[in-house]
Amino acid sequence: MTASERREQLLDVGRAVFAEKGFDAVSVEELAQRAGVTKPVVYEHFGGKEGIYAVIVDREMRTLLERMTTALAAGGSRARVEAAADEFLAYIEETPDGFRVLLRDTPLVTGAGTTWGSVIGNIADQVDRLLASELDARGFDRKLAPLYSRAVIGLIANVGQWWLETGEPSRPEVAAHIVNIVWNGLEGLEETPQLATR
Repeated sequence: MTASERREQLLDVGRAVFAEKGFDAVSVEELAQRAGVTKPVVYEHFGGKEGIYAVIVDREMRTLLERMTTALAAGGSRARVEAAADEFLAYIEETPDGFRVLLRDTPLVTGAGTTWGSVIGNIADQVDRLLASELDARGFDRKLAPLYSRAVIGLIANVGQWWLETGEPSRPEVAAHIVNIVWNGLEGLEETPQLATR
């Protein structure tokens, strides 16, 4: 195996083990054993479990962010909401271990200090622009776009987490229900909502 092939193998093994057990429960010895190598090989490539974990987290966050950026890039507002919901679910379906790694309590070992919250925030920042134009079109205060974008992204992420564990219904059906609540919720948005119990 070449050095780059070994590195990729270690990353694949690491992703699976960290998804299964979490960062704290994994040792370099276990990573090496599961990869069929000695501990020095892991140290040589990554300097320890922190190094391999940081690369895995950075890659997964970058992949998810790139996919969501592409999904939100073109089309009308509803088409972008549909594309974003479906793309988020596609990421979960195609890389469930990567998503599980991102959801776990991530120690701050990544080079950029990236966390799950910062990725969700970055995606929400992109949704801000979409929602700001929707709020403008309805005559609402565009300053509320960050609040609504985080609500939308949080909804998609939480439904995605539930769907990963249940595996049902199908991805298109889950995406359609997410879009239904988001889009129809936006359609019925009140300009100055108030709690009914106050």
